[in-house]
Amino acid sequence: MKKKPPFKFFDIVVILLALGLTGFSAYSIYFQSRGGAAQVVIEGQGGRQRWIYPLSAEETVSVAGPLGNTIVMISGGQTWVEYSPCDNQVCVATGKLPGPISFMQFAACLPNNVMLMVEGSDDNTDTDSASW
Repeated sequence: MKKKPPFKFFDIVVILLALGLTGFSAYSIYFQSRGGAAQVVIEGQGGRQRWIYPLSAEETVSVAGPLGNTIVMISGGQTWVEYSPCDNQVCVATGKLPGPISFMQFAACLPNNVMLMVEGSDDNTDTDSASW
């Protein structure tokens, strides 16, 4: 009795395509998105609301969530959650997220569906005032 090979030609092609797509996605997300001026990305309501500010901005942002408003501050090259209506206050306890470093920094208020992230690098290419 002849034994069947464990993989067929198209099985190998599909596996190689899946690995290539996974590698490309990881490269795009983790390496290419690090360029550019440092910026603060604030997401609310599970990603349905999104604000982007340069880290050099002086802003107070009120983000509506299911529990109430979460207050996010951007000042002095840092950003932080000033107030959140949730019970555990983990996002407030995270403290200030300083300027850009080699990896993305974030604070999250999961009960109120708010995410705060610092992305980019400090390459002295701030967004011009016409953009904001």
